[in-house]
Amino acid sequence: MRPAERLRAEAVTLAYGRRVVAENLTAVVPDGGFTVIVGPNACGKSTLLRALARLLPPRAGQVVLDGRSIASQPTKAVARQIGLLPQSSIAPPGIAVEDLVARGRYPHQSLLRRSLERDRTAVARAMAATGVSDLAEQVVDELSGGQRQRVWIAMALAQDTEIILLDEPTTFLDIAHQVEVLELLARLNRQGKTVVAVLHDLNQAARYASHLIVMADGQQVACGPPAAILTEDLISRVFGLPCLVMPDPVTGAPLVIPRSAERLGPIA
Repeated sequence: MRPAERLRAEAVTLAYGRRVVAENLTAVVPDGGFTVIVGPNACGKSTLLRALARLLPPRAGQVVLDGRSIASQPTKAVARQIGLLPQSSIAPPGIAVEDLVARGRYPHQSLLRRSLERDRTAVARAMAATGVSDLAEQVVDELSGGQRQRVWIAMALAQDTEIILLDEPTTFLDIAHQVEVLELLARLNRQGKTVVAVLHDLNQAARYASHLIVMADGQQVACGPPAAILTEDLISRVFGLPCLVMPDPVTGAPLVIPRSAERLGPIA
């Protein structure tokens, strides 16, 4: 039986060169949940996501996948378990939608063995799930921002992983396309995918997440269901924002309403 927490960071120190972003950071991703990582700019949200995806090796501590250090596992084996949509995705010039989505099948292929029928089925299923089947022959660069983001998510889905990590998937999208992408991720989660996303919008995070990780200064300062942890005091301390937290009239999730533009300063 797989653990309820398949993916976690254990006391990791994360750095880029000499710049240390996080020290002794522990964070757990509940299996089968929709986890959203939130926090002020430059607090380490994307850095944590990169570590969970095995793109950034910890200086100390470890990231654990299915009870084993992720660093000890073969690259393709990890890629069959974890799909990643990075913050800035650039498609090769002139590539068609279907060809880009098909690149998600790479972890399942080898020089000696390829299942073309299985690959075609996975690509078709991923494109149908994200609503881009009718765009199959179109060039990715000619699509709208919302369409492109759905195509990238389709590529991650074609990878056929149980865990999907997304770094700011709604950035640069208008509000309608933001909701479209988040509704898609929520639907994938309901279908059994473990989803982890970095988001900036607290109200979107509260509405869609089943589990929040709140970060500040490279540390996790709170985690749990949005209704349990999103308080006026927490938001004031982490974001320096006086606010009112009340139930969303549509979903009942916490709704954050700023009281003023006054800043209270950084978290102590």
